[in-house]
Amino acid sequence: MFILDKINREKLLEIEKAKKKFSINELKDKPFFNRRINSLTSNLKKADASGIISEFKVKSPSKGIIHSGAKVEEVTMGYVKAGVSGLSVLTDKLFFGGSLENLVKARKANPLIPILRKDFILDSYQIYQAKAFGADVILLIAASLTKSQMEELSGVAAELKLEVLAEVHKEEEIEKVPSGVDLIGVNNRDLKTFNVDIKTSVRLFPLLPSYPVRISESGISSVESILKLKKTGYSGFLLGENFMKAEDPAEACFKFIKNIRK
Repeated sequence: MFILDKINREKLLEIEKAKKKFSINELKDKPFFNRRINSLTSNLKKADASGIISEFKVKSPSKGIIHSGAKVEEVTMGYVKAGVSGLSVLTDKLFFGGSLENLVKARKANPLIPILRKDFILDSYQIYQAKAFGADVILLIAASLTKSQMEELSGVAAELKLEVLAEVHKEEEIEKVPSGVDLIGVNNRDLKTFNVDIKTSVRLFPLLPSYPVRISESGISSVESILKLKKTGYSGFLLGENFMKAEDPAEACFKFIKNIRK
């Protein structure tokens, strides 16, 4: 069984448990549900944008523990101070060591920065959940969803005024992307094998629709790669392990962005 298939199977069980804990109406009553949404799209379009979307990630199926003991408030506030355009917070617990509690902590610590809920969205319930726990953006992974599911879930997000990052890895997944999504991301990591190749972003760029903001995700570890991807046409760059593996992730992010701007 591919890793992604295993993750999705466990995710469906997790969703059913979550529905028993909070109904959608109860999620709508949470303080973060009725708030101003921060736009990642707008941030990435700013003339002085770094384009960096930095991720709080302590574990992954391929790397194991990346940074044990990291404090989400401390790291994310440091990222924002370093000049990131947005934050990404893992909320999958079993495979990535994340949590919705980390999303809440990041939101409270950083009220004005757009935050992506990084998880495997398979059910509209998770979109209500994302907004209730502080996210501005949700991720829809084409490898996990059919075209009709992508359309349905992006529609729910639009109703809730959340932005959608549609993620692809292969040519055939691009046709699943609904019209009108805010952002489209190319994941350089194959979620079935977890192999990484940054050339994936370069190869797929000419095939991407031009209306969403385009983001390159995963496996980016050098300023040279950022410059190459910018030249290709990407506006956003999602980095997780590159910063989180450092002793001080925020300082690593600060130095990285400083070097980009030189």
